[in-house]
Amino acid sequence: MSELQQIFSTFLNGQRIFKNRKALSISFTPSTIPHREKQIEELGKILAPALIGAKPSNVFIYGRTGTGKSLVCMYVANELMKVSREHRKNVKVVYVNCKMKKLTDTEYRLLAFILGEFGEKVPFTGLPTEELYRKFFRVLDSEEQIVIIILDEIDALVQKIGDEILYNLTRINQELKRAKVSIIGITNDLHFINRLDPRIKSSLSEEEMVFPPYNAEQLKDILRQRAEIAFYPEAVDNTVIEKCAAIAAQEHGDARRALDLLRVSAEIAERRGETKVLPEHVDMAHEKIERDTFIETIQHQPLHSQLVFYAILELLQKAKEREVTTGDVMDYYVNVCKKLGLKPVTERRVSDLIAELAFFGFIDTRVVSKGRYGRTRIISLKISKEVGERIYAMLLEKFY
Repeated sequence: MSELQQIFSTFLNGQRIFKNRKALSISFTPSTIPHREKQIEELGKILAPALIGAKPSNVFIYGRTGTGKSLVCMYVANELMKVSREHRKNVKVVYVNCKMKKLTDTEYRLLAFILGEFGEKVPFTGLPTEELYRKFFRVLDSEEQIVIIILDEIDALVQKIGDEILYNLTRINQELKRAKVSIIGITNDLHFINRLDPRIKSSLSEEEMVFPPYNAEQLKDILRQRAEIAFYPEAVDNTVIEKCAAIAAQEHGDARRALDLLRVSAEIAERRGETKVLPEHVDMAHEKIERDTFIETIQHQPLHSQLVFYAILELLQKAKEREVTTGDVMDYYVNVCKKLGLKPVTERRVSDLIAELAFFGFIDTRVVSKGRYGRTRIISLKISKEVGERIYAMLLEKFY
């Protein structure tokens, strides 16, 4: 038996840790969602008019990553669809993940995807966008129906194709005679709504919902619920649950992070031939996730966000200091753009990009007074030195 066959045989015949691995994945919708009863009730009341043929208000939902926004939306949407079928009401929910590549990177592809959810085949390219809109209106208005379009990570959509698409979608009911359309926008960017055109802002955020971070006790409840489904009895020690919850609570109360931490801890234990997940496996998982998450996040940031972070890392390396000023970063970023033949974005946009990097946990910023010279923002690295060096090497290779 080869070494590889031995690995597979040991895995098949050994004592298992996982009973249902999917229970720890982002796509899993549990039968109940702990500590989001208030949000479920609120969203349910907003969408309930769809069951009597009335258009629900547009809803804008925001909160940090891992606060249950998408989970609650899909849970309420599924229950709404179930009740509408039971009572023969014509309600359709279309879910769009705006971060999916080649799905929402153009207005054409977004419309084509939504049309596909109605069973309409649209060529990958080739039709004028105006013709696609006409087809879109025709399909929607083919019968009396309520259509709810959920745009998850709506900020990513606007980054790719601009906010005109939101204006068109929020005004769509003016063109329809039989159907009615409502939009639910979901974002992790707490400042996104304020950057929209005022016309779009007023129509998109008819109702607003904020999802607060989970605390450590709430995260324990979530992890216990999922662990019961995911693992065989006695496979996970309670101290593991507590440790995963404590780490995630320190990192903005992110339930997704807590679930990932528990899943990766179990995978590490499994690969090491252990029969039980222990606290030391959580330490290993935490280190691995931190490294992988930050690298993946920066890879998916817009070009100028990467350039600004590169400027920060380069300045910190060259000066051998622990912090730099935003003014230094701006000057260095402009020089990098010139070297690469790129047009730099405005100082205000750079300030927004720095704020976004802080939001994602790459950097810390604080405002300090310089007396009669005014105030400035000081930037320091929040990620570990090892992760910073890996990202720096990756960006250096990309740009040079």
